[in-house]
Amino acid sequence: MDAKKRFDEIAEEIKKVKIQGAGNIAKSALYAYSLIPTKESIKKLLSLRPTEPMLEKVLSLVGKKSYMEILSHFDSAQNGINRYVIKLIKNKDRIFTHCHSTNVVNALVFAKKSWAKFEVYNTETRPLFQGRRTADELRKAGIKVTMFVDSASAIAMEKENRKDKVYVNKVFLGADALLHNGIINKIGSGLISELAYSHKIPVYIIADSWKYSRKKVPIENRSLNEIWNRAPKDIRIKNPAFEFVPKKYITGIVTELGIMKYDKFVKKMRN
Repeated sequence: MDAKKRFDEIAEEIKKVKIQGAGNIAKSALYAYSLIPTKESIKKLLSLRPTEPMLEKVLSLVGKKSYMEILSHFDSAQNGINRYVIKLIKNKDRIFTHCHSTNVVNALVFAKKSWAKFEVYNTETRPLFQGRRTADELRKAGIKVTMFVDSASAIAMEKENRKDKVYVNKVFLGADALLHNGIINKIGSGLISELAYSHKIPVYIIADSWKYSRKKVPIENRSLNEIWNRAPKDIRIKNPAFEFVPKKYITGIVTELGIMKYDKFVKKMRN
């Protein structure tokens, strides 16, 4: 297959969310650029998923670091994240997560292989059902998983309505963008974080520090056909892929740099 055809295939897979997760998107874009290393390639790759600062970060390093130096960051960062996340997990924890985050999944699998005994509640994450991927990857690692429809998140968290007295005691979310005043993550993350906050359940953001951005990050709006194919013309449909989560709902952020309060993390990144 020639380089142009493969480049176009990767670009299409990124755009249509066949390649999921900020890290996977960034690595795939880096590989695509290596096939056709031009300024036009960078411009096209950046246009595919606007709510992905890590994609921009990786492409900004082209020419400053080698391909392998950039690529090595991902494993190094994940190893650091794993070591810190396991410090947050206690035996018999019930951890809630949403959508699919490579950083979250890998950290949970590492914890399971190390010693921790816990289970996970997760959402199906409509309309593209990324939560199914999370559930399947955790299941394969031997982690007990219970999946909820998105609109039933409260049932997983509300202590008052559970006869068995067993309920979620932590929320682990990934992030697509880390900003000065909060994060951007998959739609539904804001509602889940606010709900956890009201029930005094700690919310931890598990993410690579390369997702931090000083810029304003746009919220990507996706095709209405993902929600309702051939919908009647007089019905308006909104399909935002992401939403903002204010830092007040975030108990702490876990990156390869450590476990920190959100303001401390931002200060470190700015310095």
